Amino acid sequence: MQQIKLSNMRIDVIQKDIKNIHLSVYPPAGRVRISAPLRMDLDTIRVFAISKLNWIKKQQQKLLRQEREAPRECLTRESHYYMGKRCLMKVIEHNAAPRVILKHSAVELYVRPHTSIEKKRIVLEEWYRRKLKEIASGYVEYWMKKMRVEDVEYAIKKMKTKWGSCSREAKRIWLNLELAKKPKECIEYIIVHEMVHLLERHHNERFIAYMDNYLPKWRFYKEELNRSPLRHENWDY
Repeated sequence: MQQIKLSNMRIDVIQKDIKNIHLSVYPPAGRVRISAPLRMDLDTIRVFAISKLNWIKKQQQKLLRQEREAPRECLTRESHYYMGKRCLMKVIEHNAAPRVILKHSAVELYVRPHTSIEKKRIVLEEWYRRKLKEIASGYVEYWMKKMRVEDVEYAIKKMKTKWGSCSREAKRIWLNLELAKKPKECIEYIIVHEMVHLLERHHNERFIAYMDNYLPKWRFYKEELNRSPLRHENWDY
């Protein structure tokens, strides 16, 4: 990957088969990336970056002020997010199988006495996984019909740097487990984004046209997703 250095700022440059140049600033630390057409020389890309320098710095400042999640220990009255809403946890010890129950704005975590923090996290993660599957199932089925694609599979896993990914060959999309903490509209946006990749591999004008057609407010949902509390170090969307 090529890089442009402007003062103390490093900008990643990726050249690919696209018509227009695209600039992105990624949360949480404000990593900057430019996607440019293959025909564009590096000096032209540098001039473009210089012209956008003030905008880049403003975006980076916004990201640095963004809320971050502190490490969770699964304690009573600890804050946890579900579907974009902040919930308080209540840990309840009992001599039965562990489970999680959502009651209004509270997450009740039932575990056996002396359960370790790691085990509590696993129980909570499995609950998030089940909930995300329930939501994603309906969206995937709906958008398969809407996009006229068949046999799309989806799966959920922990991902360090992306909200989702798509395997065109396998017709499978992957969703980051962290999406269970985000608003439903943001979950739908990621699902649509990944499913559109079944129709168009690249983030080009055709891809954007599909997104505008299927989900006119996708830019708003993208911004909402990037404003929501972050956990991982680097996000690529």
